[in-house]
Amino acid sequence: MKSGKSSLYDDLKRQILTMELDPDEDLDEVTISEKYGLSRTPVRDIFRRLAGEGYIDIRENRGARVIPLNHATLRNFFLVAPMIYAAIGRLAVQNFKPKQLADLVETQERFRRASAHFETLAMVLENNRFHEIMGEMSANVYLQPSLRRLLVDHARIGHTFFHPRNDDMRQRLKIAVDHHDAFIEALKAHDEAGVVDLVFRHWELSRENMELYVAPGDMKADFPLELASSVVRSGR
Repeated sequence: MKSGKSSLYDDLKRQILTMELDPDEDLDEVTISEKYGLSRTPVRDIFRRLAGEGYIDIRENRGARVIPLNHATLRNFFLVAPMIYAAIGRLAVQNFKPKQLADLVETQERFRRASAHFETLAMVLENNRFHEIMGEMSANVYLQPSLRRLLVDHARIGHTFFHPRNDDMRQRLKIAVDHHDAFIEALKAHDEAGVVDLVFRHWELSRENMELYVAPGDMKADFPLELASSVVRSGR
């Protein structure tokens, strides 16, 4: 049975990744303490841990809030995400341990089952864990914090990808599952070029899904869809 601190840590991560907690939403220390039966000291410990991992922001004299998701965040995300993912993939091939590969395979099986049944929460969390493990495989203390921060916003920006509304989105989800399988095979083969190629194909799929989130095809707007798409590409 998980402790109150473990439950709080896991719950806050889940709620942020799945947008149950909105970007920039305040976190009330007193309310959370009462809900989890904890004193304020362990709650603050969890807040500090989550702040270090890029999930929340602690402001002096103003308390904690969910990390914002604004214009600057989006621009920086789209500028650096492909570069960091590619570097992580290259180093993962060079440094992964057998236990990490086994964990990746198990995570992929959970992601596959969740995808087959369209279990949104499980898909978000297992997809996030899959890419976290690849970061751990890289064994790079400089890149891993950047990857963790990227994954928070990757999940939040593209979270509707895991709410497949039509056949096109279901097909995209199947491609994502296939990409994960291909990552595993390329790692097993120590195929660095193959992993990097997959990184960019997987990123392009994700980028397209994010465009659909920002400007869904069935949305009627007073401005051209092409304009909305250009905003996503440029981060403007």
